[in-house]
Amino acid sequence: MPSEIARLNLHCGCVLAFLLAALTSTVTLADDDTASTTPANQATPHEPASAPEKPAKNSERPIEKARRTYMGRIVAQYMSHLGASWLVRPERNDEENALEAFDQLNIQPGMTIVDLGCGNGYWTLPMAKACVRQAPLNADASLADDNTEDDDIESLDGQVLAVDIQREMLQQLRENMLRSGVDNIQPILGKVDDPRLPEGKVDLVLLVDVYHEFSHPESMLWAIRRSLKPEGVIALLEYRAEDPDVPIKPLHKMSKSQILKEYAASNLKLVREYNELPWQHLMFFARDDSPLPEIKAE
Repeated sequence: MPSEIARLNLHCGCVLAFLLAALTSTVTLADDDTASTTPANQATPHEPASAPEKPAKNSERPIEKARRTYMGRIVAQYMSHLGASWLVRPERNDEENALEAFDQLNIQPGMTIVDLGCGNGYWTLPMAKACVRQAPLNADASLADDNTEDDDIESLDGQVLAVDIQREMLQQLRENMLRSGVDNIQPILGKVDDPRLPEGKVDLVLLVDVYHEFSHPESMLWAIRRSLKPEGVIALLEYRAEDPDVPIKPLHKMSKSQILKEYAASNLKLVREYNELPWQHLMFFARDDSPLPEIKAE
């Protein structure tokens, strides 16, 4: 009998050891999968989303993998710096009526503005000229290193924070700044899940045909919302998915209903819209706790 018990104990011990080994292997694979998410300083092919599609309303930064889809739409790939010439094509204003859209931004001197996905500066440069203070910062201060930190920014009044995830785009922007003599722009090398903006200091965040390319939309909207002043707004321009005559690939368009669904999920409310542009939606969003009144979309 003792020998039978000993054999039984040995058998149970082997089974337990096997189960523990299998569990350890499973945990290791899960950790490896977590570690394989998109690096913070570059864009890579999208990984499947693991976070809930509706963000929780809290003050903590979301934990989010790069997404292939978000709330029912496919996330588009971003434009490479090799295609930057398309951003400054001569016919762009005739096609999109960019000057009319610019007027709707209501930029005032002294405002703090973010051009998120600034590219080579098509919108950045005129916004900088419109918001500049009477005593702008000198050129040395504005041509800061890509890795500008919040603590290094002495004053944001009359400044444009120009954010892009591609160093090559920021280099083109710097060259255009020098040619234009504009010195109140701070280039910032953003991350795919973090635009690296200061908290509660921004009057206007401009997103021109770029939001639909965010691989981490929940994280980005969280960071953008956090950067806004109580009456600060996001100005969102996106090509209209509802209009088949807009000559843009479907993946690079968004419907108004889709925009409203995604922004509401990130605790943002519609406070203004402009519907007279030939190709694009122009919608303005504020924090859900902003004193600005919410409106219904037309």
